[in-house]
Amino acid sequence: MVLRIKNMVCDRCVMVVRTELERFGCRVVSVRLGEAEIVGELSSERKAGLAARLEALGFELLEDRRERLIEAVKRAVIELVRGSEVVPDVRLSDYLQERLRVDYRQISALFSETEGRTVEKYFIAQKIERVKELLVYDELPLAEIAFRLGYSSVAHLSAQFKQVTGLTPSRYRQSGGGRRQTLDKV
Repeated sequence: MVLRIKNMVCDRCVMVVRTELERFGCRVVSVRLGEAEIVGELSSERKAGLAARLEALGFELLEDRRERLIEAVKRAVIELVRGSEVVPDVRLSDYLQERLRVDYRQISALFSETEGRTVEKYFIAQKIERVKELLVYDELPLAEIAFRLGYSSVAHLSAQFKQVTGLTPSRYRQSGGGRRQTLDKV
């Protein structure tokens, strides 16, 4: 049985969900971002119990096809931004359409309706959170951060960063970076 799980955004989430499933008595086949495969089926009472335990940890079992698609979009965007050292030079619409095998217009309309913002704004928010993280580490110059995240220039990154955060990247770095969000809250 495959369970679709909302708010899984990192390897630690995978570990926590795996541990909770095992504590709950499930035989786990695999756990990946957004889903877990277990042996056998769960009765509706057991599924409700598992849902309550996962919810206490900040996760949510997904039942609705539309919710699953939204979570798949979020996972795909997060993996695009964080999946490699350099964000590939691809159009977001092409990437999502190919990855999810769903027409981008459908993805875009559903995402906007459900989330109250466009997929593109979500993508930008994820990139800005990644920029914040890299700024706090203070290991890379801004030009390298811009390159890794697919910005055409440092000026473009700086303008977008300021528009989203209200601070320039250098000001954010100087402040110690206290305004980061967890990926599931972006």
